[in-house]
Amino acid sequence: MERLEFTVSPEQAGRRVDVVLAGCAGDLTRSSLQRLIAGGALTLNGAPVLKSCKLAEGDRVVLLLPDPVEPEAQPQDIPLCIVYEDDALLVVNKPRGMVVHPAAGNQDGTLVNALLYHCRGRLSSINGVIRPGIVHRIDKDTSGLLVVAKTDEAHQGLARQIAVHSMLREYRAVVHGSLPQESGRVEAPIGRHPVERKRMAVTARGGKEAVTHYQVLGRYQGFSYLSLRLETGRTHQIRVHMAYIGHPVAGDPVYGPKKTALAGGQCLHAKTIGFTHPLTGERLTFDSELPDYFQKFLSGLRPMA
Repeated sequence: MERLEFTVSPEQAGRRVDVVLAGCAGDLTRSSLQRLIAGGALTLNGAPVLKSCKLAEGDRVVLLLPDPVEPEAQPQDIPLCIVYEDDALLVVNKPRGMVVHPAAGNQDGTLVNALLYHCRGRLSSINGVIRPGIVHRIDKDTSGLLVVAKTDEAHQGLARQIAVHSMLREYRAVVHGSLPQESGRVEAPIGRHPVERKRMAVTARGGKEAVTHYQVLGRYQGFSYLSLRLETGRTHQIRVHMAYIGHPVAGDPVYGPKKTALAGGQCLHAKTIGFTHPLTGERLTFDSELPDYFQKFLSGLRPMA
């Protein structure tokens, strides 16, 4: 069972606990939240409380969240851009705006729905009925390449390569500002944001190891064009790490500046993927073009003198 746990900040003090929680537990409806509180799932400083209780600065709030019940994803006839396919796996170029697998608020229209239709249900079962075949993910607003497993054997072989950092995952991004070095390494643990559950953050407490390598490909007025390589693969890793060092991804609606429309979309693209085929042993590498909106934004920037 998951726990939502936080210490009340000065800004939250004096507000009702259910109102504060509604802003933190974004996946829950207000009625679901109230049922949890009524059932004793909420404690304040270790004691059960009512939803109308008002908070004081420094109070410790803990809400026990039930394990989600995952419905089985259904096939949908959605076009896919398939870069490579054989009996064991396929490589897909995901468009920006497509969610990888069903979740709260996105029950259909996802990559998994499209894969189930295309593969006639023949996908690895390791990640269950809601994420069949999914070995790794990229964000909804990130475009680019990811590999999908059709068999459990292929899934296990690909997952091992991710675990030992032998799978190549290279991205392109436009970020705000000018980085002081031509290349570098960001090593900072990433975990769930302590209050805003839909966000990730660099955090020592509960964070997992995360390493991102970057190289500057171009410098422009107000922006830099980067090549980034993942050594680990945490949720929102590149976006969190770039924001952490003061250079958020252009157009990032969560970790970037409030005015995100300037990029016409999030300028982050999974350009290259390379791995050893888990059945044949052949080393495969695939590359993809930057999407049109990304190229248009990049070409409109003014190079540094």
